Amino acid sequence: MSENDKIQSQNPQEITYKIGDEAALNAIRIGMTGVIVRVEGEGRIKRRLFDMGLTPGAEVFLRKKAPLGDPLEVTLRGYELTLRKDEASRVIMKITDLSVKDETGAK
Repeated sequence: MSENDKIQSQNPQEITYKIGDEAALNAIRIGMTGVIVRVEGEGRIKRRLFDMGLTPGAEVFLRKKAPLGDPLEVTLRGYELTLRKDEASRVIMKITDLSVKDETGAK
């Protein structure tokens, strides 16, 4: 199993994250914030994610997850975006904030 496979397949409830760790967007906990490091995939999928604003350097806040983890709702670039779990697994982030925040961004 490659390092990337480990990043994407981890259960967020079993992981202790630290600031600076890399994780797939679908693997982080609600309330965490990170900066996109890379977007994986090729062709249409990668282009679609870029078109939605999921580009390296963008800050992303995980707002909500459905009970089974699909879909997820994130805030980035001042708007809310809903992603499927598969799409979110392609977005690799560096964690910048571990604190849980409410929907307004208050701690």
